[in-house]
Amino acid sequence: MKKTLSMILSTTLCVSMLAFGTAAVAETAVSGTVTAAGSSALLPLAQAAADAFMEKNPDCSIVVNGGGSGQGLKQVADGAVDIGNSDVFAEQKLDADAAKTLVDHKVCTVTMAAVVNKALGVSNLTTEQLTDIFTAKITNWKDVGGPDEAILLVTRPTSSGTRALFKTWALKDAEEASNQALETDDSGTLLETVKNNPGAIGYVALSYLVNNVDVQAVSIDGIAPTLENTYNGTYLVWGYEHMYTKGEGSDAAKAFINYMTGEEFSSNIEAMGYGVASKLTDAAIATHEAK
Repeated sequence: MKKTLSMILSTTLCVSMLAFGTAAVAETAVSGTVTAAGSSALLPLAQAAADAFMEKNPDCSIVVNGGGSGQGLKQVADGAVDIGNSDVFAEQKLDADAAKTLVDHKVCTVTMAAVVNKALGVSNLTTEQLTDIFTAKITNWKDVGGPDEAILLVTRPTSSGTRALFKTWALKDAEEASNQALETDDSGTLLETVKNNPGAIGYVALSYLVNNVDVQAVSIDGIAPTLENTYNGTYLVWGYEHMYTKGEGSDAAKAFINYMTGEEFSSNIEAMGYGVASKLTDAAIATHEAK
């Protein structure tokens, strides 16, 4: 009798624990819809994080689009999306009142690199040469040690955060010339254009150059655009990647951002060409504090 009673109590306890565990899982699962838009530089990482998050939370739908940092910030400020992805601080694209309504979540760093056609034979430019090229003062590659080939600028729209970051850190605030015929904020399209045009030059986030053998990344003043050189403060063309919410954001949006910046997903950041902010040296941080 005692043995039977013991078995009954044990079974009841197991069932209760199983029910409690199931309830706990249900309570921690995330549901709902999250929309994000903005930075094309952050798009690959955000999409990868969204896919992984939805696999763990099948009742949650996350839709990530590009469109440029300016558009993403405007849409999140207007309440059109839950998250606005940006390569720059909101204050650089929005008026002060709109920017104050947003909460900044820094998720990683992004390094930008100038890219040229691989057959061009140019792998290094000085800051002055790069600036003169993008401001259209130099229009032929022979003037910077390359072949007698007209320079074809593949530019980005003024709403682009990638353009703003590149202007600040690569061009030292010089105003980039626009080539509206080839203007795009789609980094994939930009890379294809550079690949298919012998004299083309543009710029993309380092994340778009992982395993890319179709274009040549350009060093600046002899410093290659790598994560190592970003961390040690010798390569200056980098910035923080931001995910902005209006106020604190929805529970689903907060859970997604927490997942993206958490330990479980962190190994993907460097593997995809992005930087881990905690690895920046004091020297690297100091270069950007004044801006």
